[in-house]
Amino acid sequence: MEDEELAKSLLVSQQPGNIRISNGFGSNDTGASASTSASGVTAVLLLSAFVTACSAFAGGFVAGYSAPAESGIIDDLGLSVAEYSVFGSIMTIGGMVGAVISGKLADIIGRKYTMWILDIFYIMGWLAIYFAKGAWLLDLGRLSLGFGFGLTCYVVPTYLSEITPKNLRGGITSVSMAMMPLSVSVAYLIGSVINWRALALIGAIPCLLQLFGLFFIPESPRWLAKIGQEKEFEAALQRLRGKNVNISDEAADIKDYTENIQKIPEDKILDLFQQKYAHLHIVGIGLMVLQQFGGLNGYTYYMNEIFELAGVPSITGFIVVSIPQIPAIALGSILIEKFGRRTLLMVCVTGECLGCFLTGLSFVLQNLNWWMEATPTLMLSGIVVFKVSYSLGVGSIPWIIISEIFPINIKGSAGSICNAVNWFCTWLVSFTFNFLVEWSLAGTFFIYGSMSCLGVLFIAKLVPETKGRTLEEIQASLTHILQ
Repeated sequence: MEDEELAKSLLVSQQPGNIRISNGFGSNDTGASASTSASGVTAVLLLSAFVTACSAFAGGFVAGYSAPAESGIIDDLGLSVAEYSVFGSIMTIGGMVGAVISGKLADIIGRKYTMWILDIFYIMGWLAIYFAKGAWLLDLGRLSLGFGFGLTCYVVPTYLSEITPKNLRGGITSVSMAMMPLSVSVAYLIGSVINWRALALIGAIPCLLQLFGLFFIPESPRWLAKIGQEKEFEAALQRLRGKNVNISDEAADIKDYTENIQKIPEDKILDLFQQKYAHLHIVGIGLMVLQQFGGLNGYTYYMNEIFELAGVPSITGFIVVSIPQIPAIALGSILIEKFGRRTLLMVCVTGECLGCFLTGLSFVLQNLNWWMEATPTLMLSGIVVFKVSYSLGVGSIPWIIISEIFPINIKGSAGSICNAVNWFCTWLVSFTFNFLVEWSLAGTFFIYGSMSCLGVLFIAKLVPETKGRTLEEIQASLTHILQ
């Protein structure tokens, strides 16, 4: 009963007569927000977005490193295929460990200091790989990179969602998170012309940029409000919004919401599975499963093999696939605020379904020796459609929604669960891909396409729209649903 009364008070504190409340399935009532959080872009906000984008770019580079480096590492260090497989897959173990602790770590030491830690693990990992003379240091470096990547997947969207005004939150977070798939392609392209040690040093460049940039960006104002640092909270918010901007309404909304929600005891990990959080967990975990089971890692880790099977030169394939991702990222940052997260995500998942279907169809035609002259074009078209759809929204929107829907008292634990599920699904897709390919190459992509089709239904039925509302409004409305 006490939780119910507090939930009602949260709604009242966020509702001076005009707040927009969602029904949790995408509909919005009319009315203007009482908060003045619809602010413009400032230099500090852009710098903060750039610094976090460096982290996301570094994470994608980690994922894309192993494919172009494979032949060079095996030849130079004399590794067996089994030893290199350990090197390629051990990143996932590090990622899962980082994912499990990411939420609690960011809650305890803050978002900014968590980025310091992940950056140190990135740099140590790249240096270990660069100086490796044998498998053990190589694997240790890869494990360190995976741990940093696991932290990145949680703290980057969380930090961005907490520092950006509601009218810019989707676009800025979308661009930053889209750096992950883009940097995978960049790693492929650069790795095709330089050796693996030089590629490791290039991978450290965005980490060094972030390390330097962290000195100049503020901590998350909402985290500062949560731990009771009121002066620091207001100073950070003022820096982000601009020194001449009146932040009193936004600051009051954040403080009121934080003070009210902290009256609810912070839930332990097992308490998160109560009925009142069921909808949030279904949405968060479902989006993570959808993001990975759409087949991303099947494309990412085995792109060379796919190009070879289709008879397309690898360098040509990488260039054709990579170039369209850049305008897709820019377009996604615009469309996400115009049409909303939910609508854009449904369109992008549909695009993934189409891409998988085209890729699978190309291999069906190849097996039947039909229309052989068009098979490479059809296969490339499928991969381009998939990658563009992923860059446009699938790569970023699930993380954005997860960073928005969980109340601050459970955000760390719930975010860790979602992040860990994502990494487990990453491992599961990469582990099963070769087995599925041995069964049927075309069937593999048809399965991935079917998962995307189911994902469209999941989004339409369960995922709420969060566009145009503050985090406090979103979380208060979803808390209302759950009580």
